Amino acid sequence: MSSLDAATTRCPAGEEKKSSWPELVGKSIEDAREVILKDMPEADIKVLPANSVVAADWRSNRVRVLVDTVATTPHIG
Repeated sequence: MSSLDAATTRCPAGEEKKSSWPELVGKSIEDAREVILKDMPEADIKVLPANSVVAADWRSNRVRVLVDTVATTPHIG
């Protein structure tokens, strides 16, 4: 097994670049967006409901944030 953490990948120049952010589980979308953009300014962040059907294509700048909780009380109005 590689000595790299599962959340990082090695770039051609040898530096490490994050490929996932497990520390953001349970954080707000705003907090997640801030941390991801700090680590990866070119990220195209897509916030989607958990269990969403997504395309299987891979894009090096896309980061999907899947959410599954209701943040506030739903109400009529």
